[in-house]
Amino acid sequence: MSASELLRIRDLSSAWAGVPVLRHVSLEVAEGEFLALMGPNGSGKTTLLRLIAGLDEPTGGSVELRGRDLVGVPAHRRGIGMLFQDAQLFPERSVWENVAYGPQIQRRPAAEVESLVTEMLELLRLRSLADRRPEELSGGERQRAALARTLAPGPSVVLLDEPFASVDAELRREMRAEFRRVLSARRTAAIFVTHDRDEGLFLGDRVAVLLDGELRQTGSPADVFEHPIDERVARFLGYNIVPAPAGPMAVDPSELTLARSGEPGVSAAVVARGWSPQGTGLLVRAADGSVWEVVLPKDEVGPPVGSTVQIRWQRGVPLATSLDRDRPHME
Repeated sequence: MSASELLRIRDLSSAWAGVPVLRHVSLEVAEGEFLALMGPNGSGKTTLLRLIAGLDEPTGGSVELRGRDLVGVPAHRRGIGMLFQDAQLFPERSVWENVAYGPQIQRRPAAEVESLVTEMLELLRLRSLADRRPEELSGGERQRAALARTLAPGPSVVLLDEPFASVDAELRREMRAEFRRVLSARRTAAIFVTHDRDEGLFLGDRVAVLLDGELRQTGSPADVFEHPIDERVARFLGYNIVPAPAGPMAVDPSELTLARSGEPGVSAAVVARGWSPQGTGLLVRAADGSVWEVVLPKDEVGPPVGSTVQIRWQRGVPLATSLDRDRPHME
């Protein structure tokens, strides 16, 4: 384990009723790092967090925190905090009492508990809400209180399971900035789960893509987005998969255009058309059944649904060959 490495996961596997949910997942998290774990719903993201936290038992593999094997260590003794989509605050307790719960369970002196709670309330701008109960808080205030409660016992790493899923888009932007600020201020490492690729790419120091229980690719946001390892990762990241002489390519929707008269292209039928902030959006179906997304410039109305068009592109990302496509890529 390197000096900066905090959490090490090796060949972690899990199954439900005999059906594999996670397959040999290996991952590292460094001190103070914010790792965005991305994947569609049902890919195994929450299961992975629960295994790390000790809430579920793996069928194989190991979890180490600062070199300490956590197999058999109960969740409350792992030094790992977990925050769910639902804040899960104690409804009968005030914000102050919720935040104090962890340090009190650790049997810390009353003066130390008072200091920790005050620090957390100040850090998360909750001091004026200290006496309120959860039902008196807004959605964003509840999530801030839940984060304060999670951080108060001093975990080495925090697991965040889509904590913004239940708040509206405007508040979500504010909460993203708030969580990053607080975790950075305390130098607390985090694994942040999201099915929103834009959110993951924006927030993560590094990102990891989990698909169907397999960790397919990890790296910096720019590296993963600009160099998806295979078709599955590329599709999750929003690329079109188009044919090319040397093999399939990943092409961003903005890079697909309608060929002008006389220009070569791939024949496709327009199956849907709609507005998007970037311009007119088209869905077209090629002869092989592939459906591609095309974004036209704002001044182009685009052809009607049912018409046949010729599609062309200038740039794309070559994808792995069929021999390499099932091989996960790690840094």
